[in-house]
Amino acid sequence: MKRFRTRLGKDIVCEVAEPSRPSKRGIIFLDGMPTVPSKRAFLDEFARSGFWVFHPRYRGTWESSGLFLRESPEEDVYEVLNSVSKGFWDIASNEKVIPEIKEWSLVGGSFGGPAALLASRDKRVSRVIAIAPVVDWSELGHAEPIDWLYGFVKEAFGEGYRLKKKDWNKLKKGNFYNPIQCVDDIPGEKIWIIQARDDDSVRFGPVKKFAKKIGAKFTLYKRGGHLGSKVLLHLSRFSRAKDFLKGK
Repeated sequence: MKRFRTRLGKDIVCEVAEPSRPSKRGIIFLDGMPTVPSKRAFLDEFARSGFWVFHPRYRGTWESSGLFLRESPEEDVYEVLNSVSKGFWDIASNEKVIPEIKEWSLVGGSFGGPAALLASRDKRVSRVIAIAPVVDWSELGHAEPIDWLYGFVKEAFGEGYRLKKKDWNKLKKGNFYNPIQCVDDIPGEKIWIIQARDDDSVRFGPVKKFAKKIGAKFTLYKRGGHLGSKVLLHLSRFSRAKDFLKGK
C-alpha cells in the first residue's frame, strides 16, 4: 500500500493512501476541528479495504495555504474532486498518479460534518457518513460554545489554524457553512449520520431532527460522548461502514 503527499489546486495539501488492490472507489476524509491531522489508522483500514483515501488539510490549516474559513470548507471538497480527476503529483517522488475513481464517498466528523453534508449535493458524491456533525451552528452543546472555541483554537493550536475573527464570526450568522440552511437540498438517501446521546459538544437533539428532516439513515448510541472517526474502526461498525459506502 502506497502513500502520497500532494498539493491540490493552489492551496490544499492532501495525504493520500492508495488501495491495496485496483479500485475505482474514493473517500475524502474531512477532519473535525481543532485536531492534529494524524488519521493513519483510518486511512490504512479503508485503503486495505479497496478505497483510495484522501485526507485534505482545510485551506488555512496545517500544511495548506490560505486563511481558514475565508471560504466555506465544502469548497475544499470540490477542489479535491476537480483536481484528482486530472491526476496529481506526489511531492516526494515527482510521480504523477492518475486514479480512475468513478464513485466518491465523504466521511466527515464534527466540524467536517457540514462539509460532507453540504458537498453531498454534488452529483459525483454517492455516499456520505457524518459522525457527530454540526448541523446548526446556533445549536452547539455547552462543552464547546462558539465564542470560547475561537479563543481556544487561537491559543492552543497557534498557526495550525490561520484564522481571523471576522471569518470565524461568519459561523454565527447562520448562512455560512451551515447545513440547516440547505436542508431542502441535501439528499438524505445518500447519508448516514452517527451520533451519541451524551455528546456535550454537538447536541444529539438537533442532529436527530435534521436526520429525520432530510430522510437520512440515523444511528444513535446511548453513550460515547463526542464521537470521532475511530467509531468506524470497531470491527462490526467497520463492516457496516464499508457496505454502506459500497452501496450494499
